[in-house]
Amino acid sequence: MPINTLRRLSGKERTAPANRHLSFCLAFVAGAANAGGFLAVHQYTSHMTGIVSSIPDQLAAGNVGLVLAAIGGLLSFLGGAMTSAVLINWARHRDLQSEYALPLMLEAVLLLCFGLMGRYLAGQVWLFVPLTVMLLCFIMGLQNATSTKATRSEVRTTHVTGLVTDIGIELGKMLYWNRSRAKGETMYVASDHQRLRFMLILFALFICGGMMGALGFKHIGFSSTVPLAALLMVMALVPVVDDLLVQFKRYV
Repeated sequence: MPINTLRRLSGKERTAPANRHLSFCLAFVAGAANAGGFLAVHQYTSHMTGIVSSIPDQLAAGNVGLVLAAIGGLLSFLGGAMTSAVLINWARHRDLQSEYALPLMLEAVLLLCFGLMGRYLAGQVWLFVPLTVMLLCFIMGLQNATSTKATRSEVRTTHVTGLVTDIGIELGKMLYWNRSRAKGETMYVASDHQRLRFMLILFALFICGGMMGALGFKHIGFSSTVPLAALLMVMALVPVVDDLLVQFKRYV
């Protein structure tokens, strides 16, 4: 990618095309990490609805260990979202170009650590499973909050329930029969075809990422997260380097 394209992708100044392209990349990464994580620990780590729902279920069944695991995953997702907000606001108050790039860089580092260290910890199931669940939940919370902040709450790249809901709303508008065909009337129902296309692409990229993540983990193992980390680093690198160069010039 050209330098200016990467600068716009995760930089401070946001545009509609940059938000779309960032959302596309993050949806793919989220799908891949979610599917690969499931093969590693048999649990989807972006699905907070399921995790929260499991807490009363397991509590009623007396499975205290599973209750604690679910609470750990929930708190980790929450911690990831909080960390994203802290990093973004910290950078914003210092007028840095990398306010959205910093959490993406942190996500890349965490995915890289998971890919490089996972194989060594996998033998210690009692430690590996809860740590992996908490790490991946933290990563999903981090990414979801970052995409939410960058797009001003328009897109949550790990929140497929909301994505499918938006697709259903636009399809319902498309199928609605208007008694009057005059588009100028206030009661005329029209589907936003551009938004529908955008949501369908996000959905497709999440599915494609999931397929790539599952196949990669099946055939390569934990190292399959390294390309995901590399993609995130490339996306975040230019704004971070821009800020480092500014700081360097101040002290030279």
